[in-house]
Amino acid sequence: MELSIMIEGQDGLTWPRWQRLAQAAEDFGFAGLYRSDHYTNMNPPEKDSLELWVSLTWLASHTKRIHFGSLVAPFSFRHPSMTARMAAAVDDLSDGRLVLGLGAGWQVREHEMFGLDLLELPERMRRFEEGLEVVTRLLASDAPVDFDGAHYQLKEAILLPRPQRPGGPPILVGGNGKQRTLKLAAKYAREWNGVGLTADAYAERVPLLAKYLEQQGRHPSEVKRSVMVRALFGRTAAELASKLAATPFTADEWRARGALVGEAGQLTEQLAALAAAGCQQVMLQWIDQDDIAGLEALAASVLPQAAKF
Repeated sequence: MELSIMIEGQDGLTWPRWQRLAQAAEDFGFAGLYRSDHYTNMNPPEKDSLELWVSLTWLASHTKRIHFGSLVAPFSFRHPSMTARMAAAVDDLSDGRLVLGLGAGWQVREHEMFGLDLLELPERMRRFEEGLEVVTRLLASDAPVDFDGAHYQLKEAILLPRPQRPGGPPILVGGNGKQRTLKLAAKYAREWNGVGLTADAYAERVPLLAKYLEQQGRHPSEVKRSVMVRALFGRTAAELASKLAATPFTADEWRARGALVGEAGQLTEQLAALAAAGCQQVMLQWIDQDDIAGLEALAASVLPQAAKF
């Protein structure tokens, strides 16, 4: 099992913090570093927020080993042709380490603040599927692309220079929906990412994804399976209790919501359960962006165990 770090980019992320986190992910042995793509949080107060693609461009040229990407970039922010152009360029700059996480968008507040069109859910999902089609075709096709959709239209559009990786960076589709989301992952993605799922809930979705992949003529092994979950880690019982006291839930309540909670041994047990459910990578949502010492301790005590799963 791979362990990566996931940061909420709208939750106070600055250049010094991003640079420290990138160095930590590289030095401590994590597989990857991922971040959200939001303007702001669901509720005030406003905090610093680095723009997604600017931060990933820096990451591509200032790290050597880790894979990285968006969890996830919504089409309500950018036209899919621009997303494809930026993704191909950043992937090339990193020598093929970008994972292109794409989504439909969901947070009402940021869309209202900045005049962005979120759309009602059915139409939003139709736009999402069209966006996936546009990005996929632009990245994969050496010939000009025509597309006539309700939301996007292309006329002899071609992406140049062509991506160094055949087909461009792998597309990740994130979400838990057993019908629409998993079917879109089966059609377009090379990685499916669940969000905040317990091991039992994850295990329910793995065979569904396999079924949808077979319907697309794809083998289940063609799509990597990952999950993004909150991580509450304590080096000691006292440290864990202190962290829990600052949250609205108990350890058991957090675990019921899909979070990984505990000292090293407890986290290892929960990771083993996710691995048994079919998960191949866990992105640990790390809320305290300044807790580099905690990341180092987690890496030292949990990474060697996770590598055995």
